[in-house]
Amino acid sequence: MSAESGLSTFRDKHTGGIWAKHDPMRLASPEGFSEDPKLVLDWYSSRRRNLAAAKPNPAHTSLAAHKSMTHITQNVDDLLERAGARNTIHLHGTLIADRCHARCGYRENIDLAKPPKPRPCPNCNAPLRPDVVWFGESLPSDAWARAEQSCLTTELLLVIGTSACVYPAAGLIEVARSAGAQIICINTEKIDGLAKNDIGLIGTAGDLVPKLLSSTDCSDVQ
Repeated sequence: MSAESGLSTFRDKHTGGIWAKHDPMRLASPEGFSEDPKLVLDWYSSRRRNLAAAKPNPAHTSLAAHKSMTHITQNVDDLLERAGARNTIHLHGTLIADRCHARCGYRENIDLAKPPKPRPCPNCNAPLRPDVVWFGESLPSDAWARAEQSCLTTELLLVIGTSACVYPAAGLIEVARSAGAQIICINTEKIDGLAKNDIGLIGTAGDLVPKLLSSTDCSDVQ
């Protein structure tokens, strides 16, 4: 969804997905960080500056306008929050903060426009790193529990701008489906694996989300 705000996606080879250009194990894994922390942090600094210059698009603002909605996102940007979203669950962490790599509990927000240089944790002296989930790491347990509970109780799940192939996040679709929720998927390409009663809409989030939400009762939607 944030691709329409100028932020690169990860897996889309046709539109310059991040992993089409870079080796994920060098730039987004604990091993890559241990091998060359400066390379990793320089890359994240570039992403953070790009995010600082980005703005929410119509999909973000339309979703944020529904204050009772829960937003479960794999994106690590803060565009939903900037658009006014109140209840956002970040399954893969966020670029707006650093945390201790040794997980001592230290965390601090950073200036996206002026990303910090490499520095040690003030609590334990381990290196600080972006507060995102890297390959080989588990999702935050509290975020996952909140997301799973939301999908168990919702009547309508909107699945926007995802290939639905990254687990465990993609498993939330089946959680909601098994609980009886209506599933509506919006993507620029066909999503494989839709069930009989699921609805698939092909197009951009910025175009389809505002149209859909203007005609949908979103009092109980994730």
